[in-house]
Amino acid sequence: MSTTSVYGKPKVLPLLELIHPHEYAALLLAASVLGVGAGLLGVQLGVLPIWGAVVVLLVILLVPAIPKWNADRKRYGTLAMLVCILVLTQGFHTVEHLAQWVQYHLLGWEMRAAVGLLSPANAEWVHFIWNWLVLLTIMALIGGGVRNRWMWLLLAWASAHTFEHTYMFMRHLQTLEELHRLDIAGVTAQGLPGILGQDGWLMRSEWTRSTFICRLPGLTTAPRLDVHFWWNIGEVILLLPAANTYMARLMAQHALQYPTSASVR
Repeated sequence: MSTTSVYGKPKVLPLLELIHPHEYAALLLAASVLGVGAGLLGVQLGVLPIWGAVVVLLVILLVPAIPKWNADRKRYGTLAMLVCILVLTQGFHTVEHLAQWVQYHLLGWEMRAAVGLLSPANAEWVHFIWNWLVLLTIMALIGGGVRNRWMWLLLAWASAHTFEHTYMFMRHLQTLEELHRLDIAGVTAQGLPGILGQDGWLMRSEWTRSTFICRLPGLTTAPRLDVHFWWNIGEVILLLPAANTYMARLMAQHALQYPTSASVR
């Protein structure tokens, strides 16, 4: 069912109303051009690595993003602002995973080289903190009233995803401790398998070793890069309808509460 935007246009996908920059469109365009230009110039001059150019772009994009999010808060409330931030940040996170997938599968890079656009962020502690922040944000949104069947499915998926990253982070810390005990330096212990995928717990566990489970295609055979690509894709697939359903309800309530705002441009 379509709803009506505060700008008087019927919206089949109310989420588009939320992520649209509206009055900050020109500023967003200017920031994008400036950020891309500054990043490319830095790479060309040799003063910035590619990941540094991406950081420059993201920092400059905050200039229009912050007032846009503040306008969302005033227009629809804090929960809607958080929904918008979550959708956009997870959207960029998806681009990062897609870049890794392309580097590994299409460009033929080695696994350790396929680290995406922000290579310094491809660290266990970053994955651990990021996924916990996403999970806590989802829990806060549900607690605040963003509740629909997609949101509950998203909570379950994000919880499982975060549990796997927590398992990997604990393995990472344990491995570092063992290396330190053996006085072995220069080993990062990054990229250890988790629960799923090749050499993961599901494949190696004594509970599953002699069963068909340890031979399940994908779940016990996929490389870590693929496992977390699909974890993230699933998260986004659930997040988008969850956010759209919430915005449809919120905009319908807004139209009932302020009927003139739906007819006046």
